[in-house]
Amino acid sequence: MKLQSIEASRSCIMVIDPQVRLMKAVAMAETVVKNTCLLLNCARVLRVPVVASTQYKKGLGPIVDEISALLENAWTFDKMEFNCFSNQSFQKILGEIPGCVDTLILTGVEAHICVFQTAVAAMNNRFRVWVATDAISSRVQENQAAAISLMNVNGIFCASTETIVYQLLKRADTPEFKEMLKHLK
Repeated sequence: MKLQSIEASRSCIMVIDPQVRLMKAVAMAETVVKNTCLLLNCARVLRVPVVASTQYKKGLGPIVDEISALLENAWTFDKMEFNCFSNQSFQKILGEIPGCVDTLILTGVEAHICVFQTAVAAMNNRFRVWVATDAISSRVQENQAAAISLMNVNGIFCASTETIVYQLLKRADTPEFKEMLKHLK
């Protein structure tokens, strides 16, 4: 797939399973939370739709507070499937997301399981897929690195959170950029 710029008006951010019990076990959890929050603040400023999932919420608990606080207008669903596209609730949400959305920006855990499977399914469903590499993780960092490598060579775009945020913002002379500055410092 040809590399193209990310357009806010055509994007949706997906936050995959950053749950209390799971985040205690993943590497670099604090970084994942910080960068996911940065993306969610950008989504709020630019009015980018957000979808958030939990994996077996009863067992792994709710989404961590810092992220949960930024999901006020997000679509949320609980799943047992690793791949979000295999979940019926997510399929219904896809029908509610504006039709112009053709780009999914993924964050969350675990990189080599739910993030990877969802990224592949998104691509197979004709979405352009961007993964915020410093907003995903796994219990074992080698699994995260392997997932990023595998996604990268198969047409899924992998970039840092800041790279994605600045692509969404486009310019420094806008009120949206000025509002984001406090989150980018």
